[in-house]
Parts: sequence; structure tokens; C-alpha cells
Amino acid sequence: MAPLIAPSLLAADFANLQRDTEMINQSDADWFHLDVMDGVFVPNISFGLPVIKAIGKHAKKPLDVHLMITKPDDYIDAFKAVGTDIYTVHFEACTHLHRTIQAIKAAGMQAGVAINPHTSVKLLEDIITDVDLVCVMSVNPGFGGQKFIPATYDKVKHLKQLIKDKGASAKIEVDGGVDKGNARQLVEAGADVLVAGSAVFASENPTGTIAALKACNSIEA
Repeated sequence: MAPLIAPSLLAADFANLQRDTEMINQSDADWFHLDVMDGVFVPNISFGLPVIKAIGKHAKKPLDVHLMITKPDDYIDAFKAVGTDIYTVHFEACTHLHRTIQAIKAAGMQAGVAINPHTSVKLLEDIITDVDLVCVMSVNPGFGGQKFIPATYDKVKHLKQLIKDKGASAKIEVDGGVDKGNARQLVEAGADVLVAGSAVFASENPTGTIAALKACNSIEA
């Protein structure tokens, strides 16, 4: 099965966001991936509610919002109001993760949990049946354009087995350093959603790159 492709607008041209949004609309991409950073949980600041609201006016595909912030519970209703479809919080940022997941779902959004490269998949055993998505960070969060961490392949395999063992239905998303060189292996390991930023927006043909990522599992190695 072809993976879902979620281009990360962190790598887009911020002076031409409407243009890049329309490009994604017209491409084979499935979601918009939006990274929100607060300069506290990660050492960088990206964009927030006003920008996502503006993107949402033109986006014709689901908004997959990844909260790299310290208090994601405080903004659940606000992000729902600007059109968020999938609200992903970091395991490392949530003291009461079950409560957070329940609040996200009560607001009418799909609930995701992200884990940093050093966080073990085993820590998700008690929450895996409650979430719709697990975002596996394949770089340390905070900046785009980082080098992919190869240990991610085994991590995705272990997560896929956990989902199977628990009878869960969560999708596995991989975020960080994803490109045409590792997409096929990630999907074979069990990834359902591929987030690609620099690989898409730094390419000469972004829509062609998205199409290639989408077809990665159907092309002979």
C-alpha cells in the first residue's frame, strides 16, 4: 500500500505560502504537516495560530499539526478553531498524556503522540490503543534539514509490532530527513505516513518528488 505523504511547510517559502499551499493541493500529497515550535521545548521558533489559520483558508487536505511545545493542552481548542485535523503532542511534554489525548478527541480532532529519537517505543504500551497516530522523530526536533537517524528503521519495526500485539490501529508517521533514498525502507519497516520537508521544497520539481515518495513502495529496488 502506498504511504500517505505529508509535506512539511517548515521548509516552504514563507514569503509564498499560498503558492506552496496550492502546489500541495494539486500534488499527490495527502496531508499538510505543520510544525509548531515555542523556543522552549525545542531550540527554535516556527509559526503559530495566525499562520495556520491563513494556510487553512487555502488548504484542501487535512492539517497535520505537530506541537513541539511545552504546554500543548493549553491550545487544543484554539488549534481546532483554525482548522486542525490531527493534533500531535510530544510524549516528553505531557505529564498526563491520557488526559491530553482524551481532550484532543473531545475537541473533535485525531490525536497523535510524537516521540524523540531517544524515547523508547516501549513507553507507549499504555497509550497505543488510544491514539490515532504515532510520530517517530528520525532527527532531533527543532530544525529542518537534519540528517536522518538510521536507528529509526528498527524503531518503526518495533512500533509496528507493538501496534499489532495490542490490537491498535494507530498510523506510524516518520518525521525528519525523509527523502527518496530512505522512503522505501521506511515503508517496508512499517511506516504509514512520510513527512518530507527539504526533500520536497528544495527539489527542482516538488510535485514530482511528492509523486516519487508516494510510489516508493511500488518501484522495484
